[in-house]
Amino acid sequence: MKEQKTLPLAVALRWDGDGAPRVTAKGSGEVADRILALAREHRVPLREDRALVAVLSKVELEQQIPPGLYKAVAEVIAFAYALQGKAVTRRATPASSQGAAPPERSKAAAAPD
Repeated sequence: MKEQKTLPLAVALRWDGDGAPRVTAKGSGEVADRILALAREHRVPLREDRALVAVLSKVELEQQIPPGLYKAVAEVIAFAYALQGKAVTRRATPASSQGAAPPERSKAAAAPD
């Protein structure tokens, strides 16, 4: 029996500090390879998370991520910050003083595993 090979899948996110991050690129196979190549070329941090990429790939291009993915994507942004040697600062919010402030401008790409 032949093993079926899984195509690479990639999703790129952008957050400009207003609202939630948006899906700016997504694709599988050669398109995923190109997204990843461009991310590497521009030194955009990559993080492998097959489950998150599968869910994010269902979000329409240029749409904000749904609230149910905020925590997972915040972890990706924190990961990207850490790779760049930056600390994630905390700022007080009306409801709590425990919120992590994401970077002012961040691009993140999730890579296939």
